[in-house]
Amino acid sequence: MKWITREKIKVDRVACPWLIRNFVDPEAEFVFLPRETEWGKIDDGTVFDVPNCELGHHGEDVSFNSILKKYNLTEPALLLLAEIVRAADSHPTNPHPAGEGLRWIAGGFGALGLTDHEILEREFVLYDALYAECKRRINHRRWPHTNPISARHPESRMISG
Repeated sequence: MKWITREKIKVDRVACPWLIRNFVDPEAEFVFLPRETEWGKIDDGTVFDVPNCELGHHGEDVSFNSILKKYNLTEPALLLLAEIVRAADSHPTNPHPAGEGLRWIAGGFGALGLTDHEILEREFVLYDALYAECKRRINHRRWPHTNPISARHPESRMISG
């Protein structure tokens, strides 16, 4: 199936294709169109991460969250990854501390002068690694002490072993 979004991809428009390819549609084909596209007139694929679409931003949720909800993806590691993506892509009330690093990395990929498809190809491994780390932290979670960031995001604490 075709999945269609805006060109010049960054955090959410890389995270969403990774999520779609790994958990929704392994045969997904991604199409990147100019910002000025009339998104409501597209009928030959699923539109995501554009204004006024079902799989877009809603409140503090980014498109990654919308896809999780639509496809009932509730694995704790994916939910943790969603918090990181949300923090990197928007300005939520309580951002996950790992979001800032992801934002920097996404900006770096954008600065390399790559095409959107090249960015996907190279950044998917980053999301594979981030997802693996989310699973590891969920599986080895330790409860926080008094650090307010750890209280909101206990999985972000450094874990030995």
